[in-house]
Amino acid sequence: MTDYAQFLPLAQEAVDLAHDLMRTLRPGALTFKNDRDMASEVDYAIERAVREHLAAKAPDIGFLGEEYGSSGDISTLTWALDPVDGTVNFIHGSPLCAISLGLIHGTDAVLGVIDLPFLGTRYHAAKGHGAHANNRRIHASRVTDLKDAVVAIGDYAVGTEAGRKNTERLAITEQLTRHVQRIRMHGSAAIDLAWLAQGRIDAFIMLNNKPWDTVAGVVIAREAGALVVDIDGTPHSVNAVATIGGGELILPHVLTLIQRSLTPVKPA
Repeated sequence: MTDYAQFLPLAQEAVDLAHDLMRTLRPGALTFKNDRDMASEVDYAIERAVREHLAAKAPDIGFLGEEYGSSGDISTLTWALDPVDGTVNFIHGSPLCAISLGLIHGTDAVLGVIDLPFLGTRYHAAKGHGAHANNRRIHASRVTDLKDAVVAIGDYAVGTEAGRKNTERLAITEQLTRHVQRIRMHGSAAIDLAWLAQGRIDAFIMLNNKPWDTVAGVVIAREAGALVVDIDGTPHSVNAVATIGGGELILPHVLTLIQRSLTPVKPA
């Protein structure tokens, strides 16, 4: 079996470059990609720098970035980068934004580095080696009851079919308000998954799955002892339609709540 930890030093180097750019550059002009979805000049600058660095150091590994798409051979090993996860937060001056660099083997997340440049924390994990925050081992929550759980949810939808998608999200939110201790929306999947790994939240619900958003966080959360699954409870992969995570004791309750929320009520 491949020891994916061998790629951590290179991933850390690449994220160091991204960290410096995010800390020193201003957002600059915005590019509007579709309805209320945008990228800053920093998104593009980071992705170019990281893509070029990784291509030079590991030319046999493919690359998938949010802004420029895929390059190289993505059939086996592929880097997945979100250069600024939480772009809207970033351009508004919120510290809740992240750099997320993951490694995919086939369809599985096997390595991840998440850096929070304005919060002074970096998370990393490689499959089989545990999860770490600033090089200290971290562990997911052991909460057992929904009433004690802090649950983070992904952003509400924009763009195509936003109305239908948000009807589902609002139904889940309404169920959460009845059963959990608190609900949080941080605006960054990378932060949500890293904080799931660290026990700062107890569960996470996001009804979509974009590899650049999730790959790094999924492996970090799993290595910390959390479970991350698709909406039907099967193990999460890059082909999943949703990203749902939690400690092993709370996740079954979260999945039941989601299914309850999304099941149409039959007329009497």
